[in-house]
Amino acid sequence: MKILFFGRHFTYFRNFESVLRALAERGHHIHLAADRHEAIGGLQLVQTLAATYPNLTYGEAPARAADDDAWVASHLRLGLDYLRYQHRIFDRALTLRERSRDRTPQIFVAVGRIVRRLGEPWRRLAVALLRRLEQYVPEDPALRAFIASHEPDVVLITPLINLGSSQIEYQRAAHGLRIPNGLCVWSWDHLSSKALIRDWPDRVFVWNDVQRREAIELHGIPNDRIVVTGAQCFDQWFNRQPSRDRAAFCAHVGLPSDRPFVMYACSTLFDHSPPEAELVVEWIRRVRASTLPHLKDVGILVRPHPSRTFEWDGVDLASMGPTVLWGKNPLDPVSKADYFDSMYHSAAVVGLITSAFIEAGIVGRDVHTLLVPEFEDNQLGTVHYHYLTNTAGGLLTVGRGFDDHLQRLDAALAHPTTTVKPFIEAFVRPHGLDVAGTPLFADQVETMKGLRPAVARPGALAFVWRWAINRLRALRHNERWDRWVLSERELFVKRRNQQARVLKAQRRGAARRARESKEKDALSRN
Repeated sequence: MKILFFGRHFTYFRNFESVLRALAERGHHIHLAADRHEAIGGLQLVQTLAATYPNLTYGEAPARAADDDAWVASHLRLGLDYLRYQHRIFDRALTLRERSRDRTPQIFVAVGRIVRRLGEPWRRLAVALLRRLEQYVPEDPALRAFIASHEPDVVLITPLINLGSSQIEYQRAAHGLRIPNGLCVWSWDHLSSKALIRDWPDRVFVWNDVQRREAIELHGIPNDRIVVTGAQCFDQWFNRQPSRDRAAFCAHVGLPSDRPFVMYACSTLFDHSPPEAELVVEWIRRVRASTLPHLKDVGILVRPHPSRTFEWDGVDLASMGPTVLWGKNPLDPVSKADYFDSMYHSAAVVGLITSAFIEAGIVGRDVHTLLVPEFEDNQLGTVHYHYLTNTAGGLLTVGRGFDDHLQRLDAALAHPTTTVKPFIEAFVRPHGLDVAGTPLFADQVETMKGLRPAVARPGALAFVWRWAINRLRALRHNERWDRWVLSERELFVKRRNQQARVLKAQRRGAARRARESKEKDALSRN
């Protein structure tokens, strides 16, 4: 069986490493294709896989040509994504709505205001009409040719649903070739915090019943296209043993072994968020100043987030008691062992909103967060945060402000636990704690061979939609429509560039006039 797997960049294959290994070991041929570059270790990961399995290869995926059709498609998709965030479930996740607004063409921002006032049926109607229009944007034949050249039996895609994502081009090209395609949901927040699934994949691989419900209610996916496999990316942490004992680990990282330590796991946050490093430093100061008995001299291990290590440039923790900044992106065997040892030997894990909470819960550690105004939009302002507190009794202990948080953390250190909470079974291994997600995922991929997706035929009003697409192409080159067809971000950039061009022209004119004046003075002296 030949499998073509598209990822936005190579690091996205991290969460499917166990599945890729399982499929390769079953003899299937796999090609991993990424359409963007990254610098946080993904290429090393796929290179290791390719060196291990001769039947696994990797390479770059072609990007769509940056023509008028690509411009129309991207703007229509951003409009669809914004209308999606007018759903009532996002009334308690306003940050996601506002984040989408910044990059949405102004016409769709106006439509969003209208349909939110009129109600959900009007929002669904607007989404249906816009989705229909977007489906008539012509595809790039080079993408179809790329897929056809690999002759795959199955096409898999992740994450597919980033805001304005162009990965739908691969899905539609596969569909046009009648090759079954599947969406591999990448993380616990993607169905609630990312974009709309615009076309129904033949399979949607989800972790649990929470994500199944999201796929149905938020994206309209038919239930018979959804398969619940469990969270395969977390299989590696179950029944695992540390690579060294606690004394050896503490000596390795530079913490005293005669007392417990707390691990602080940093998060990836919204772009407008203040640096988390500043919060962590303040948190450490509060811990050190606390008179609570189990916090007084506790060790602290801070793990920076791989995408935000720059926040720690120039931060010195040496004067803050037994505290270390340590840990890398867990992509290779050594860094994975280090990460697991950090959780296993810790007494508790603290953070804002991170999948490390789930991984620590698998190891049986208590996980804690604190709510402070500067970061609440990353927590209460999202949908997936609430799963940590509501699903199967919850996983996360929430402190409202520093004082409440530190008291709860001190109580947890007084009575440390290694109990795996019911949340882990419900959210990570819904088929049972002893049933891994990886083999179920691989089984479901194998069942896709032989599916023959039906190719949609143009509707009776196809000429209307094509006429509309042609009109939209023309708007790209008509500046009178900029305030409607461009987003706030695009308008800002365009005006800034125009001002820069005007300033540059003025400087050139001034320089030319100065030269001419100088030449006239020279002539007059002669």
